[in-house]
Amino acid sequence: MTCYGEPMRVALCLLAVPVLVAASGCSRGGANGRGGVVASFYPLAWAVEQVEQGTHVPVVNLTRPGAEPHDLELSPRDVESALAARLVVYVGGGFQPAVEDVVSSRTGPSLDVLEGGRDPHIWLDPVRFASVARAIAQALGRSEAAAPTVRELERLDAEYRKGLARCDRRVIVTTHASFGSLAARYGLRDIALTGRSPESEPNPRDLERIVREIRESHATTVFTEPLVSPRLAETVAREAGVHVATLDPIEGLSQERLDAGEDYPSVMRANLATLREALGCR
Repeated sequence: MTCYGEPMRVALCLLAVPVLVAASGCSRGGANGRGGVVASFYPLAWAVEQVEQGTHVPVVNLTRPGAEPHDLELSPRDVESALAARLVVYVGGGFQPAVEDVVSSRTGPSLDVLEGGRDPHIWLDPVRFASVARAIAQALGRSEAAAPTVRELERLDAEYRKGLARCDRRVIVTTHASFGSLAARYGLRDIALTGRSPESEPNPRDLERIVREIRESHATTVFTEPLVSPRLAETVAREAGVHVATLDPIEGLSQERLDAGEDYPSVMRANLATLREALGCR
């Protein structure tokens, strides 16, 4: 059973929680979120872990490693974790409707880091993500704990400003509209093959327009991403006569990548190197 949608459905799911929890014996991340913090997907979980570093407060990521967060459906265990958590941190605006449904049933505090904005991919802008880290720390009553994370994000911002300052091209072509905040911050223009959901598909007329726009922009690369099929990006790149490369929107890292030591800062720096090569930066 998937627990999302109407509050009544959430309530009915919760009736099944004790039996299912006893049968499963463990949860995502090995904690049930009670007394801890629940984050809706990887970048927010990373930020919470940085703020809570050294406190031994459990942090639960509702989205499994390597899973696409747009597709998130919550199990009864997930619902129990979210309802029992000290704080739930999530991105609103319809980015993960299942999480918003559960948040509407909570009595405890929840933090929507989007704050009424339009582009939910705010973690790809280090400046805005620093504000998210401050908001998380404040919501947890530990405002000073955000300082190391903010400094790290300020270093990332400085690296991006320097690294993208002198480039032959300023247009990036991405699989879905996830890099708008990053592009706006660093003076780039993003051509997205689809909308904010990577599962959406452009119609033939849209594809013709996109291919024409890529040719006119003199872009050399169409960027695919790790969690979605590269088929559309490869098709557009072939039609436009350009290359394909991977640019990671960091919506979720696989367990193998996490075990190898990859994290939000390392992937952001890898993205910068990829952008510099594709844009001909000096």
